[in-house]
Amino acid sequence: MVTSKLNLFDTFQPYTVGWERHFDRLHGQVGLQSQGFPPYNIRKADNFIYAIEMALAGFSSEDIEVELADGVLSVRSIKENDTDDGTLHRGISYRKFKKSFTLADDIVVNSAKLENGLLTIECEQIVPEEKKPRTIKVE
Repeated sequence: MVTSKLNLFDTFQPYTVGWERHFDRLHGQVGLQSQGFPPYNIRKADNFIYAIEMALAGFSSEDIEVELADGVLSVRSIKENDTDDGTLHRGISYRKFKKSFTLADDIVVNSAKLENGLLTIECEQIVPEEKKPRTIKVE
């Protein structure tokens, strides 16, 4: 039996309190079809450090915009289409794109850096000391 993603959220709602906003935000992402461009990785660098890496060959830092609004991180191209610049063959094509990532409430974006065609967005999960894992001494 295959359960749709929308039904999965509905399954959890009777058992949660105060999560409506999170489910609503995720409902908006479920219907979107993932486009293959640009390719990206989401990497966990440390216990509370994450990196989103996007391959953006041919783009400069002026050609892309990174925005965080209401827990959604969006990366989009703002580069205008290239005019005839004398290129005889264009194997590295330019495409307009927009990618969005829904972030948890305790995730902050620390930086965004484009280097050698790779955009790296560093994020950190802010966890209070009392919520971090710790060992309890048994007496």
